[in-house]
Amino acid sequence: MNSADVEKLEDVIVRSAEQLAGSIRAARQAVSTVIFGQERVVDNALVTILAGGHALLIGVPGLAKTRLVETLGVTLGLDAKRVQFTPDLMPSDILGAEVLDESAAGKRSFRFIAGPVFAQLLMADEINRASPRTQSALLQAMQEQHITVAGARHDLPVPFHVLATQNPLEQEGTYPLPEAQLDRFLMEIDVGYPDRDAERKILFDTTGAEQTTAKAAMTADTLITAQRLVRRLPVGDSVVEAILTLVRSARPGEGGDDAKSIAWGPGPRASQALMLAVRARALLDGRLAPSIDDVLELAEPVLKHRMALTFSARAEGETVTGVIGRLKARVG
Repeated sequence: MNSADVEKLEDVIVRSAEQLAGSIRAARQAVSTVIFGQERVVDNALVTILAGGHALLIGVPGLAKTRLVETLGVTLGLDAKRVQFTPDLMPSDILGAEVLDESAAGKRSFRFIAGPVFAQLLMADEINRASPRTQSALLQAMQEQHITVAGARHDLPVPFHVLATQNPLEQEGTYPLPEAQLDRFLMEIDVGYPDRDAERKILFDTTGAEQTTAKAAMTADTLITAQRLVRRLPVGDSVVEAILTLVRSARPGEGGDDAKSIAWGPGPRASQALMLAVRARALLDGRLAPSIDDVLELAEPVLKHRMALTFSARAEGETVTGVIGRLKARVG
């Protein structure tokens, strides 16, 4: 590609970013009018969707995790469906199933009835309450954007995102997500308690005669355009090196003194996730290229669920967050 082509491509990216910036800002503002005191959570959820990924929201009950997902569906103009995960939920309850039909002439044939997975935004509520068999039903959908039932392939809508919620408490009667499924989530987003002022706003907004409702700020087509633009944003060599250094140092044997604490670490999918996430964060902030600050900001939600510490490290009080913090300090 010669210099003229490069300049032309840069002009196209700049124009596209300027056109989309207003829609993205409007979506961010629309969500913030319904969800109070969770700015970082909202931003990370939007970054995940702009990057074309899936997110796992973890927090105690009553922190608006479910409402956040519902709000995102309305704000981004997506067809959203919700599945309440329970121990007796079957894979067919999510994917769909084939039923035997008989015509008026007596001819029998199978017909596929689509499950709730055929949505642009699927909310998997309390995903860790379902059995491993049911959890694994989402693996192919989350990675390949299609499912296979009775040997037949069924493509999912575009875009397709899974936002799952998980309660860190009440671990009895739950099934921890396997590493293969955790790796499918671009981010693990911790939902914390709101501050005092935000909780005051929540009190007045949710206990009055009228409650603030979400309003559409984007369409699915606009979101798809933004997702394509994210993949075209340029990434500087210093940012690429920061991503590689950070992810590789989080693996056993490659993290210096911290390697002794790590039982297993992130694979190449983590590097891909971080590369897309920093681009999406730049676009969300109205910038045309990500920085090392983006890498450091998103390192924890992208890497935390892709790592595990050794038994001895946990016995000494070590945490994954602490290890990632030290690895970030080396990069920053």
